[in-house]
Amino acid sequence: MGNDKILEIENLTVKYNDHVILNSLNFYVKSGEIVAIIGPNGSGKTTLLKAILGLIPHQGCVKILGGPLKSALKYIGYVPQRFDFDKTFPLMVKEFLSFIKVANRQWREEVLREVGINAFLDKRIGELSGGQLQRLLIAKALLKEPKLLLLDEATSGVDMAAEMTFYELIQHLNETHNLTIMLISHEVNMVYKFATQILCLNKDLVCNGRPREAITQEVLERLYGKSILFQPHEH
Repeated sequence: MGNDKILEIENLTVKYNDHVILNSLNFYVKSGEIVAIIGPNGSGKTTLLKAILGLIPHQGCVKILGGPLKSALKYIGYVPQRFDFDKTFPLMVKEFLSFIKVANRQWREEVLREVGINAFLDKRIGELSGGQLQRLLIAKALLKEPKLLLLDEATSGVDMAAEMTFYELIQHLNETHNLTIMLISHEVNMVYKFATQILCLNKDLVCNGRPREAITQEVLERLYGKSILFQPHEH
């Protein structure tokens, strides 16, 4: 795991019509981390990713690899929570991927193999399962050879087996390619197992650190209320 800061956030504030969505966030991410962002609905998780991508107005500073956001967007891969398309359109997976320009053919083959796309290249996109579509979108993001991969609730709408496969894939990409990953998740037990850094959001930054140190019953109650019971599963 590297020591270089790949992402630096300074006094990041986002408001909509004077309503504060994110309030003066300060944190950094080192190269090679798997960062999980947790928090209740409406806590600003997706807003944070959009601010990092420069998709929404914000106050404060976002630096990627020590430089301004605009010059570093090419280093960021993004997997959105929703991918809207016409499921009746007869577009096959291999045709969809052919639209993406890839300079390194060897990297393309490596991505398709590692993400597990080759098994359904001849399938229509509209016929893909939730887990297969998820893998396709991850492959699409990886083909641009990013240094930072952002995933917005990528396990939404997939079954438990596909979810476990997703986290194992994320861990593999991180370890094999030193890819820095930031993901939004509602699965506290999963991120406790797989993440190396956790950000707890509820408009403010409630916690930031290693999961085993940062995730406490007190923190979860501040995020979700007193009804949450956290029982970490060690493996």
